[in-house]
Amino acid sequence: MTDKTSNQMWGGRFAAGPDAIMEAINASIGFDQRMAAQDIAGSRAHAAMLAATGVITDNDAEAIREGLLTVLSEIESGQFQFSTALEDIHMNVEARLKEIIGEPAGRLHTGRSRNDQVATDFKLWVRDQFDAAEKGLLALIGALVDQAEAGADWVMPGFTHLQTAQPVTWGHHMMAYVEMFGRDLSRVRDARKRMNESPLGSAALAGTSFPIDREMTAEALGFDRPTANSLDAVSDRDFALEFLSVASICAMHLSRFAEELVIWSSAQFRFVTLSDRFSTGSSIMPQKKNPDAAELIRAKVGRIFGANTALMMVMKGLPLAYSKDMQEDKEQVFDAADNWMLALAAMEGMVKDMTGNRDSLAAAAGSGFSTATDLADWMVRVLKVPFRDAHHVTGALVAMAEGRGVDLPDLTLEDMKSVHAGITEDIFSVLGVENSVNSRTSYGGTAPAQVRAQVARWKQILG
Repeated sequence: MTDKTSNQMWGGRFAAGPDAIMEAINASIGFDQRMAAQDIAGSRAHAAMLAATGVITDNDAEAIREGLLTVLSEIESGQFQFSTALEDIHMNVEARLKEIIGEPAGRLHTGRSRNDQVATDFKLWVRDQFDAAEKGLLALIGALVDQAEAGADWVMPGFTHLQTAQPVTWGHHMMAYVEMFGRDLSRVRDARKRMNESPLGSAALAGTSFPIDREMTAEALGFDRPTANSLDAVSDRDFALEFLSVASICAMHLSRFAEELVIWSSAQFRFVTLSDRFSTGSSIMPQKKNPDAAELIRAKVGRIFGANTALMMVMKGLPLAYSKDMQEDKEQVFDAADNWMLALAAMEGMVKDMTGNRDSLAAAAGSGFSTATDLADWMVRVLKVPFRDAHHVTGALVAMAEGRGVDLPDLTLEDMKSVHAGITEDIFSVLGVENSVNSRTSYGGTAPAQVRAQVARWKQILG
């Protein structure tokens, strides 16, 4: 086969032939340049440790330190020229360092490998994203707590199957999401703590014969300790998988809330008004105000779930220790992190700016026979009727009201007595939605007093 025929088979994009294809599939600099700051931080810590242990001279370490700061400055200012031929961020930085300081640059890689270097860089980057996620979650939780406090006693319908179930309070509904995102916050903190071990010094897979001090580099980079097994250290991507798992659960919560905001802001519900900052108009229908930010948050979950699944598939069949497959870890995590942080920020903005429409919420709270359970509970509590019997009586009364096109409180006492003779005037004390929510005083219930207690608890947690 001639080179010309070969090139045609490879396709026009790779006219230079197999070498160009190999360079394209092998290089990661197009995306791993995002870890430049982490790479340079790891190299600075490594160089300082090599000098402290006598592996390199102090003069070489100082030259490396100054050179790396120059490289970082060039990258941050946009002056750095990244090269695909140099494959990745590690080789790009080292090559430029050699241009700046010469021979000492060649001593930087003593006692380490790109395997432990990339594991360290990636851990540092993911750790930074966990920190960013924590800040985003705290801000979102704070916005939800503020909404809950403002509407602790606003009545609204609670739903099951998206059908009216029982009255609840706006504050109670907001606090439900506080609990959800609170669990996300706990997962973020837990995963960050578990991942905070330094792979640096594990070298290619077996450690190194140089007298390095892994405790020193771990401390310099803010890790709690060095990893205990070099094989595991260079092949572990659990921290990235946990990041994606935590992000996926949180994105699912964000999507659930986004779905409610889409429904609530519709003309049919009018439960909330979203600010113009997080809505758009229609190109041809001037009356419309579309909840685009909520819809896009709802869609982001697919990308984050996809990243989680993709990395699971990359890792599932890899033998110890490092395999080049693992280069496919970063793009998934980078994309998921970008979308997670954006979704958190957008949701916080929507929650801070949205206005609950108290009158619409209250009107809907009393519809759909929402106090039927209160009627049954009253019969059990006051008339000592078994709950199943009370349930049957209440069902008959609901059917009567439905047939007349009225709600339960609109039935007369005589109507109710016709179904169960023991019912008294006192029944009307529980049929109002305000009375209903005020009666739900069990811990974690919807009563305004309980909502305010949970608001106070979360305010204390948030500091």
